[in-house]
Amino acid sequence: MSALIDPEDLTHEDALVWLEDTSSLGYVRQALDRITGRTRRPPYYRAGRLVWYATLGPGARPSRASGTYLRRVFWLAPHDRDQQPDGLYSSGSPSEAVDPRTVSPGVKGYKTERSEGGPASDAMRELGITLPKT
Repeated sequence: MSALIDPEDLTHEDALVWLEDTSSLGYVRQALDRITGRTRRPPYYRAGRLVWYATLGPGARPSRASGTYLRRVFWLAPHDRDQQPDGLYSSGSPSEAVDPRTVSPGVKGYKTERSEGGPASDAMRELGITLPKT
């Protein structure tokens, strides 16, 4: 889940490699994967598609136990809003989702009203919870 990503795990991110245009996407899912290299395109085993991934700078060190690097990948599942606008995530978003416009190298990103599928719900307004409109 994106909420569980420790910002310290992102300190060696050098760049984000975009595999497709995300300007029309309300959200992307982000995860930290263990990958054997710092910069090449990571293997992708999830259902759905890889949207972008992070590369690491030369200061990044692999795990002493596995020899792998923790790298962020951004992806979409087949049942996400971009493929099924009236489906499960027509409003709301998965726990690991972030608005792609809030992400940059070393910055984990966050949910916005856009990533949640629209304006705040009545319950959120009653509780005084607001998300950025970004």
